Amino acid sequence: MSREILLLVDALAHEKSVEKEIVFSALEMALISATKKRFQEDVDARVEIDRGTGDYQSFRRWLVVPDDAVEDSGRQISLAEALQQNAEIKVGEFVEKQLEPIEFGRIGAQAAKQVIFQKIRDAEREQTLNDFLERGEYMVTGTIKRMERGTAIIESGRIEASLSRDQMIPKENLRIGDRVRAYLNKIDRSARGPQLQLSRISPEFLMKLFELEVPEIEEGLLEIKAAARDPGSRAKIAVKSNDPRIDPIGTCVGMRGSRVQAVISELAGERVDIVLWSDDSATFIINALAPAEISSIMVDEEKHCMDVVVDDSNLAQAIGRSGQNVRLASELTGWELNIMTMEESQAKQKEESSVICEHFMEKLDVDEEIAEILVQEGFSTVEEIAYVPISEMLEIESFDEETVNELRNRARNVLLTEAIASEEKVENVAEDLLSLEGMDSQIVHELAARGISTQADLADLAADDLVEMTGIDVERANKLIIKARAPWFV
Repeated sequence: MSREILLLVDALAHEKSVEKEIVFSALEMALISATKKRFQEDVDARVEIDRGTGDYQSFRRWLVVPDDAVEDSGRQISLAEALQQNAEIKVGEFVEKQLEPIEFGRIGAQAAKQVIFQKIRDAEREQTLNDFLERGEYMVTGTIKRMERGTAIIESGRIEASLSRDQMIPKENLRIGDRVRAYLNKIDRSARGPQLQLSRISPEFLMKLFELEVPEIEEGLLEIKAAARDPGSRAKIAVKSNDPRIDPIGTCVGMRGSRVQAVISELAGERVDIVLWSDDSATFIINALAPAEISSIMVDEEKHCMDVVVDDSNLAQAIGRSGQNVRLASELTGWELNIMTMEESQAKQKEESSVICEHFMEKLDVDEEIAEILVQEGFSTVEEIAYVPISEMLEIESFDEETVNELRNRARNVLLTEAIASEEKVENVAEDLLSLEGMDSQIVHELAARGISTQADLADLAADDLVEMTGIDVERANKLIIKARAPWFV
């Protein structure tokens, strides 16, 4: 029997041009499957074949789990019971019982071959996928081989890929036999079917289409900086020229619009706006909102948003149908954009000035007239008053040197008092919050100022609350709260 196994391994390894180890592994799996059939209950088994002699041993095994965690007695054993058999065993290890080896003849070479062939097919599939990925191809072109519940299975050479209904351009009607281009959106190695998942609605698909149509992009003379899409309706793409002699927009449009029309045709008529990219964020946003004319832009770096002011005649064009134009411009530039009329802008500025004015009156103990002068001169925080160069404040006509020095001293005293109060609050913060993974001193100060001083306090917060308190992004807020709630699940 041992010799029979060795001969089978040699024959299959030679026939399929695979390593002997793959064949041995497949045989062990076949023997494990046959061993499990000897039991009525679901059991865990292990078979070990000696690579030199062909002899093999069979074992039934149980996973060692904590005493109160046994859920499947056929495959698990409590730690207390396992210690009676092996005094050194630990949770996570296995208790094994040797079984009478099953007769290899009962399995038969054919059953073993089936297992081996499946492993070989899996290996070939993995190699084909790796060969494809090594080519660095993200644009997949192929023919729809079949439709499965609305998902198109696309054959591209030896590769199969899937294009789900939600990744197709709205209203497009794809059929079996159609030639299709799509962007490689995701690779799912665990999938039984096609492992490549494609998309025709991603911004990257639009960018790749332009790369195919515009040779200057591949040559590095032009560069696509960003793209945003409302699939099937409208899109924006930002381009930059690396050669001052080349017009990026005209080059992408092509002679009589040939290049951009080829892209639009592939996108089922989706309108594409080509936008000139700029290092200056305000200029970039003006370009992105074209053809609407912008009157002025007010930038809030801290909140990463801009108030874009337009006159009444340009308001509808700037916003676009159902907010489409401003939404795409926001996605393209990465800035939150607030479109408003001149009247709305003036009302907002007046409201903000009033809030800052009241803040100065309260913190610096000054009258309304002085507070209004500070606001008119562009001051918005106590820190600016405390540390702006004294020469700049002396340029304010309404203030003499004595007034300037008094304002600066009051501002610095306010900041010092707040710093002392903040440190006192941090001193009262519990060690479990200070040492929480992902925590830093800035977040601790923000939380302490709002009475959050323990890990339990943080665990009670929602992610939105933490974002509002500290200004961190939602992903980081979720991670911190999950860490804080870890004791709940012990």
